Amino acid sequence: MSSLSALNALNFFIADVRDGLGPFLGVFLQQHGWSPAAIGIAMSLGGAAGMAATTPIGLLVDATHRKRALLVIAALLIVLACAVNYLAPVFAVTVAAQMIAGIAAAAVAPCIAAITLGLVRQQGYARQLGRNESSNHAGNAAAAGLAGLLGWWFGLVAVFVLMAAMAIAAIVAVLLINPRDIDHAAARGATEGAAATPVLRTLLGSAPLRLVTGTVMLFHLANAAMLPLLGQAMVARGTGVDAAGYTAATVILAQATMIPMALLAAGLAARRGYGLVFILALAALPIRGLIAGVVDNPLAIIPVQVLDGVGAGLLGVAVPGIVARILDGSGHATAGLAAVMTMQGIGASLSATVGGVVAQQAGYGAAFLVLAVIALAALALWLAGGAVLRPAAGQPAMP
Repeated sequence: MSSLSALNALNFFIADVRDGLGPFLGVFLQQHGWSPAAIGIAMSLGGAAGMAATTPIGLLVDATHRKRALLVIAALLIVLACAVNYLAPVFAVTVAAQMIAGIAAAAVAPCIAAITLGLVRQQGYARQLGRNESSNHAGNAAAAGLAGLLGWWFGLVAVFVLMAAMAIAAIVAVLLINPRDIDHAAARGATEGAAATPVLRTLLGSAPLRLVTGTVMLFHLANAAMLPLLGQAMVARGTGVDAAGYTAATVILAQATMIPMALLAAGLAARRGYGLVFILALAALPIRGLIAGVVDNPLAIIPVQVLDGVGAGLLGVAVPGIVARILDGSGHATAGLAAVMTMQGIGASLSATVGGVVAQQAGYGAAFLVLAVIALAALALWLAGGAVLRPAAGQPAMP
């Protein structure tokens, strides 16, 4: 198996591992008598630990040649943490396990981005990012389907076993990547023979990177709350839909759309640059919020979640691609991506609060419209920064 084929397999199998038990953990803990508040605190602390660790991990990934080993360790720690949750669902133990899992999961995306860049260099990065993302979304969809089916047949223990099996497959895929194929200078965006610039000066002093970070944070501030609010709104409006089935359908629709969108983004980025990909992704979100806000028919799920797949599928390729372009030659490409991911996480965390407060005070329709306005602000910021971003967002140089 070639290193690129192994990378594609890694992206497929790691999709389930990176997210740990996801929503299944809440169900499992609820069955063991946990209150919703305790479940929320444990999961929030895990997410906060991962968010805090993301940028330092990016610095570590840039500095080390043992990127494959970091991925293996991360996968093992996530599985171990989930096993601890299963064997000892006690609050203090679970919080510690979730924080370990959150930190380990924070290493996955920077490691994969760096390995990918080291394998294909700048010239092949956009197209391989499309393959990475499509494989990842396919893995998410397959894992969700298998988890639901196996959980129905054998109970929640099957979900734990499935994740462990996916982790083993991901580790095998990592080991099949030939370390000699990875150019570690290219992986961190370093110019051969040139010394890396100081990291803080690089990250804080880059106007294009600041614009990308602000745009992505606003996008996720607008986007993250839409999916949970959509299911809640349909139940609150008394449409008669099954909440569990409706939520599952939203996830499947979005993931199915993301697969072709990731491949489309890769092709557009290679031919036209990342600027157009960003504009298409950012334009989809306010339309999504508008439809969700004014249409109360359950069938609104179709355009709303297809547009979710459009935005997320395109940005999944565009964000790491443009960050690598901006920081090419700096030696800090992974640290820069990790910093953007940290701010993205902050935006996503605040999204639920903004959406929830507006929904409580003014209704679900108003909440979706407020989120749509935030999405428009992200698009406006991107367009306003066009001149600054053009060198990185334009058509890439061909090899």
